[in-house]
Amino acid sequence: MNQDHPEFETDTPAGDTAESPDLQLQALRAELEQLKGESLRERADLENQRKRVARDIEQARKFANEKLLGDLLPVFDSLDAGLAAAGAEPNPLREGLELTYRQLLKVAADNGLALLDPVGEAFDPERHQAISQVDAPAGVAPGAVVTVFQKGYLLNERLLRPALVVVARVD
Repeated sequence: MNQDHPEFETDTPAGDTAESPDLQLQALRAELEQLKGESLRERADLENQRKRVARDIEQARKFANEKLLGDLLPVFDSLDAGLAAAGAEPNPLREGLELTYRQLLKVAADNGLALLDPVGEAFDPERHQAISQVDAPAGVAPGAVVTVFQKGYLLNERLLRPALVVVARVD
């Protein structure tokens, strides 16, 4: 034994002082494969996180105006009521209300708002709220919307407010 260099001392029998090169190579390859696997998992996790953040940003962008547009719904209702009260005869007041209503609808539509006015359509519980039923008038299919009391609205295909409707009774 070499007393000047104790780091060279071994407790193994002579000729068995080190692992064989093949075993070392196998161990290094296994470690390399493990590191590659960890790297791929981390890369996949980062990509999933990037996609999640992008999806969250897109959702936030699509629905950022939800409160403002929701607060404007009573204005749409008031304009609807004003147009109904103005009668069918053309006059400057009616024309002004129609112009204002169309401009407001365009601005809202440009921001993702869509009008639900389902007269004659089949009742859809996902988008309509039935407040009563009536016998089906001539030419109206059972289960169809007969009257709309309050229009509904979608914001980027998500229901903002259901339409309040009367439905033809199904026998």
